[in-house]
Amino acid sequence: MNLLIALTWFSGLAFIYFGVNCFYSKFIIAEFERYALPKFRRLTGFLQLLGAIGLLVGLYFSPLLLLLAAIGLSVLMLMGFVVRLKIKDNFIKSAPSFTFAVLNIMIAFKTFDTYF
Repeated sequence: MNLLIALTWFSGLAFIYFGVNCFYSKFIIAEFERYALPKFRRLTGFLQLLGAIGLLVGLYFSPLLLLLAAIGLSVLMLMGFVVRLKIKDNFIKSAPSFTFAVLNIMIAFKTFDTYF
């Protein structure tokens, strides 16, 4: 299994988990209240699920879809990181959003380098 496939599957499965939790997890519901962004919880979950599907479908059928999904998830996670900084969360709480942003940027670069 090459690096692009492994990273894409990891990110895709993680975002399916995160996306579903945006709709049902009491912890995530409380977190969006803490961020003062409760209106954006469902949208965030939908975008995470859409991005995850884009990654996994794009990996096998459309490099352009894979590239766009990776870029979209990177932007979404960078925005999440900014929110964490804005509410003054510590490094441990802020690191996952930054890490997933970097991971998806790596997927985007690797996809671009491989297919375009």
